[in-house]
Amino acid sequence: MTKLSVNLNKIALLRNSRALGIPSVTRAAVTALNSGAHGITVHPRPDERHIRATDVKDLAELMRRYPDAELNIEGNPFENALDLVRSLRPHQFTLVPDDPAAYTSDHGWDLARDASRLRPLIAEVKALGVRVSLFMDADADMKAAASVGADRVELYTEPYAQAYGTAQESQVLARYAAAARAAAQAGLGVNAGHDLNQRNLPAFLSAVPGVLEVSIGHALISDALDDGLAQTVRNYLAAIGRAA
Repeated sequence: MTKLSVNLNKIALLRNSRALGIPSVTRAAVTALNSGAHGITVHPRPDERHIRATDVKDLAELMRRYPDAELNIEGNPFENALDLVRSLRPHQFTLVPDDPAAYTSDHGWDLARDASRLRPLIAEVKALGVRVSLFMDADADMKAAASVGADRVELYTEPYAQAYGTAQESQVLARYAAAARAAAQAGLGVNAGHDLNQRNLPAFLSAVPGVLEVSIGHALISDALDDGLAQTVRNYLAAIGRAA
């Protein structure tokens, strides 16, 4: 079954709005993991507007209590993320080409432009024993992703989320299915994330073959305001199960 990694950025964003230390990022991680989540994702940015470096260190320590779960650090390797990966050695590093000032990630890597810069960094990360995933658009060249040394790609799914429930949904899904097949043929594992939610997730996973992991934050934390974090994690696992 596709694994669920819970992105805790929005918990940290709320915490940072007051100097009270609540809600706790590590407590949210414990709740998610105890409710069945397979991992935790964080995307620290240089300005620490949500996840802070200290949060990532605390989570890395926490994950020692959950040997079957994985810590996934997302971020731009040319900004602050690589230093954390070097020191903490998470299970997975998802390289994302976002500008430090970007509101959120909104595109995948342009490997025709960035491959030569990425290749030595990917080799370094893999030498640390960390799995490497590249954030990629569905129409990207998956052979190029394999050629720079990536283990997986994370398909950027906002275009699917925007098409969900419209006349374009099946056409967009076909594009993602083709991307997943191309990635598998290139020897890459497939992750997915960005604007997935418990309503659009079953259709995506039913149509797109071999998705190993979905990373979900904004929608999941928003749903938790209604149903509670523990129940929401179980709801998302049920959505994954409906696809399986």
